[in-house]
Amino acid sequence: MEKSVKKNYIVIVGLHILMMVYSLSSVLSKKASSEKFLSLKFCLFYGGVLFLLAVYAVFWQQIIKRLPLSFAFANKAVTVIWGMVWGILIFGESISIQRIIGAVIVIIGIVLFSMEEHKNE
Repeated sequence: MEKSVKKNYIVIVGLHILMMVYSLSSVLSKKASSEKFLSLKFCLFYGGVLFLLAVYAVFWQQIIKRLPLSFAFANKAVTVIWGMVWGILIFGESISIQRIIGAVIVIIGIVLFSMEEHKNE
């Protein structure tokens, strides 16, 4: 495998890990909303949100240095899927068939866009 292609795969994996981290900020935000305003738990959850968003902002800048912005931004839609995963694992939510179909459509859209971007290079 060519070195630059391998490096791009590493950056893409990093992008998806970053989207997972970004989606966790929503989890902490939901947790904070269930606590009394300015209680210790509220402040910890809210501080976690701010921390994760700061980490996201720094690494997002590094990602878009290495990938086309249109490609990186299209892959941001994967946070919908992470939201569903966190809903099931953390909040015990159930997922309907409509949501699964929606997630599959998102994944197909990302794959199609990624393939088109790759053909244009």
